[in-house]
Amino acid sequence: MLLPVIVLVLAIAYQALLAGQAIWEVRVASRAAARAHSLGADPAAAARSRLRSGLERGLRVTPSDAGDVRVSVRVPAVIPTVRLGRVAATSHFRPQTIG
Repeated sequence: MLLPVIVLVLAIAYQALLAGQAIWEVRVASRAAARAHSLGADPAAAARSRLRSGLERGLRVTPSDAGDVRVSVRVPAVIPTVRLGRVAATSHFRPQTIG
């Protein structure tokens, strides 16, 4: 009787860990994407390079002309059939000019 409760608590804790990691990684990816966008490089490629492979499939990168870049990913789920939504972060770098 106690084993199912322990398994449930561990699954919930692991899910919280996965969600926290996704939040952390999307923030790092948004900074990299904004930096790349400010230099005229591909923000999606920069964001993808900062994410682990499990988060890349649901990646969305939305740059703006003002220098903002919004990056969002799906929250990975312990139970694959459960959809937990997305996490997003926006970062800003002013467009850079060379010369």
